[in-house]
Amino acid sequence: MKKRCFAFLVVCLLLVRGVLPALATEEAKVYPYDFAFEAFWYEPSLSAVNFESSLPRKSCLLMEASTGKVLYADNQHERLPIASVTKVMATLLIMEALDGGKIALEDTVTVSERAASMGGSQVFLEPGEQMSVDDLLKSVIVVSANDATVALAEAIYGSEEAFIAAMNQKGKELGLKNTNFVNTNGLPAQGHYSSAYDVAVTTRELLKHPTVLNYTNIWMDTIRDGAFGLANTNKLVRFYKGANGMKTGFTSEAGYCLSGTALRDGMQLIAVVLGSPTSEDRFALAKQLLDFGFANYRIFTPEMDLPESLPVTCGVTDRVKLTAEPPALLLEKGASGELTQTLTLPETTEAPVKKGQQLGTVEFTQNGVSLAVIPVFAAEDAKRMDFLTMINRIFTNIFSFL
Repeated sequence: MKKRCFAFLVVCLLLVRGVLPALATEEAKVYPYDFAFEAFWYEPSLSAVNFESSLPRKSCLLMEASTGKVLYADNQHERLPIASVTKVMATLLIMEALDGGKIALEDTVTVSERAASMGGSQVFLEPGEQMSVDDLLKSVIVVSANDATVALAEAIYGSEEAFIAAMNQKGKELGLKNTNFVNTNGLPAQGHYSSAYDVAVTTRELLKHPTVLNYTNIWMDTIRDGAFGLANTNKLVRFYKGANGMKTGFTSEAGYCLSGTALRDGMQLIAVVLGSPTSEDRFALAKQLLDFGFANYRIFTPEMDLPESLPVTCGVTDRVKLTAEPPALLLEKGASGELTQTLTLPETTEAPVKKGQQLGTVEFTQNGVSLAVIPVFAAEDAKRMDFLTMINRIFTNIFSFL
């Protein structure tokens, strides 16, 4: 009898909190979270030069993060619903606010009625409840909590509407041509869409904020001083070597979606899968994409063949030191052909020269294919001579011959 009463109370609670209408989404759950402990086996690694997969999907893409080069794409620009993968953009704005000092992880956020009313995946925030930015961010990234997302959006931008406008503005800044946001969570809404390519570009931008990896690498954790357990919806984090993010998503409309990231031997890959019919297909395809990338490509940082300095005319000093950042080159494993450097630099430069001023370039090519063009900068200032300095130098030179 007691068990029946307890079950009845749980169902009532779910109804009140609006969970039942959102069963078509991936939900945050309290421990035990079944798949946190299940065995999950993948197909063997793919080592073929050309990627092929029969796994069903609407779209997929593999990108190398440092160069932004697309290594494989299928239907990469089609506008599709992306479910909670929407939160890649939301998380990017949150990380920008953190790194910009607008908010801090130890700050406390008071949950609004609106944030608490969010359905779908949630951590059951109560109106007026106070929670740290750290725990809210953990809830957004690990279990895709819609209520935590809105709470942070309001804390940073004042309202969810202003936050959504900022998401779309950021999309324009990143050059996303097939993305439009109507909400912060990816629940079905007319006019809310993105593409595999746009998701990869946004993920690449998010990876520039390394603090996010403190959360995307979490497999299991808690909030509310250990009272509420979280388990990551991204199985790659536990089952794939080098996996370090990024975001899953599911609705009946979008299917199973994923932006999955992994780092091995200094190479960061981004695999995007949209519209898989099952969760298993989604993760298996992402794994195949990542396997293909790691099997066939590598990152190489060459030594720069650069002169130490460049002559300066009309300057207080005769030469200015040069500097250039060695590039991370994406190379195909086993590819033949030497790597060549072509330096484009004037014989002299005229003062004044400012530190950081671009003076030339170094182009890296292999088999006639350009891999990267690196700017060469002045490593210091070179001031222009004034009239008195010029006269003094002339007389000094004259008397040196006497």
